[in-house]
Amino acid sequence: MRLKKKYRKQLQKLLLAGLLLLIILLFGESFKNMFGKDKEKLSSKTTHTGLFADFGIPLPEKYSVHGIDISKHQKDIDWKAVSEMEVKDKKISFVFIKACEGATRKDDCFEKNWEEARENNLIRGAYHFYRPAREPEEQADIFMNSVHLEKGDLPPVVDVEVTNHRSKKQIQHKLGVFLNLLEEKYGVKPIIYTNLSFYQTYLQDKFEKYPIWIACYFDESTLDVMNRKWSFWQHSENGHVNGIQGAVDFNVFKGTLDELKNLCIK
Repeated sequence: MRLKKKYRKQLQKLLLAGLLLLIILLFGESFKNMFGKDKEKLSSKTTHTGLFADFGIPLPEKYSVHGIDISKHQKDIDWKAVSEMEVKDKKISFVFIKACEGATRKDDCFEKNWEEARENNLIRGAYHFYRPAREPEEQADIFMNSVHLEKGDLPPVVDVEVTNHRSKKQIQHKLGVFLNLLEEKYGVKPIIYTNLSFYQTYLQDKFEKYPIWIACYFDESTLDVMNRKWSFWQHSENGHVNGIQGAVDFNVFKGTLDELKNLCIK
């Protein structure tokens, strides 16, 4: 008796499914080993203990003082592991930690990160993500209420990299107010963080007396267009450090470790 066409198709599907199940049962261990090898390749940057074998990126050779910057996005950090990691005589010496943003948002992990970074002998700095749309007085208040700087801490940092549809003139004026308020509070000139494009468009030829921390993921020679000295250079956003899950921003300080300490709160 000949099967109808639709039943033949159903039977073929059942036979194919059965054959696939038989293959999995017979060769399952081989598949497991094969995928296990792929997994091993993906984790080849780590040692058998789960720690990173290196920083995952080439560090600029001419600089001896290296650091990272973090926020709540790095989640729970093992600061002891961060401070103890050393690769070819290079280690993390400083860290910038996000404290707050705009006029109302505090970083959920700031207090924990702030205390544990110091406990593990890392030079620490706190930064505020600046929103040009919010009043500078309000933004200064939230930072000053959140951050108590001590001897040995880096100066306060303002991260300015968005316009919120404000003009260059408006950004410069209100940023100046914010910087003055922080300088009055802490007795040191704040550090300005920004990227190269934002600097050229909105900050060039202004705020020359403030230390600059510049983000640029190209060769260092690209920074020459700034026509000014810089103090910190964020050269990559794809580094790895023991104790931190996922990628981390990496920075260098343009100077020696003693010079970095001289920049800190006295």
